[in-house]
Amino acid sequence: MADIKQTVTRTQDEGVDTTGTEVQQQTKRVQTEAAPDSKVTAQNVVWYILGFIEILLAFRFVLKLLGANPASGFVDFVYNITGILTIPFDSIFGVTKVATADVKAVFEPSIIVAAVVYLLIAWGIVKLITINQKDQPV
Repeated sequence: MADIKQTVTRTQDEGVDTTGTEVQQQTKRVQTEAAPDSKVTAQNVVWYILGFIEILLAFRFVLKLLGANPASGFVDFVYNITGILTIPFDSIFGVTKVATADVKAVFEPSIIVAAVVYLLIAWGIVKLITINQKDQPV
């Protein structure tokens, strides 16, 4: 959807005539339509995708840390989706497990590493999109 910007331009006649009447103002309204910038749109898409990935990884981190029941539908869904995202980083660190009665809390530093790596990748993609953006005419 195109954003519509409204510009108001005011012009004044020079000076005041000899009878002391006030200067008349003329108001003209001009409507301009701003075209959506494809680079900004691409940047926003990258940041939205990163935000979605980071939220899922945060859910996984908290659910693992609190020892959520993997038999639960939501927990199983989050583990399955984010398991794909954390596979490249699973063998970097050891996993710390704490078990008390029925709760098995797990601290996985690989989730934090995955979140940081995906953040850096998204930042790099956005920087690639904005190369030469300052040189473009407005």
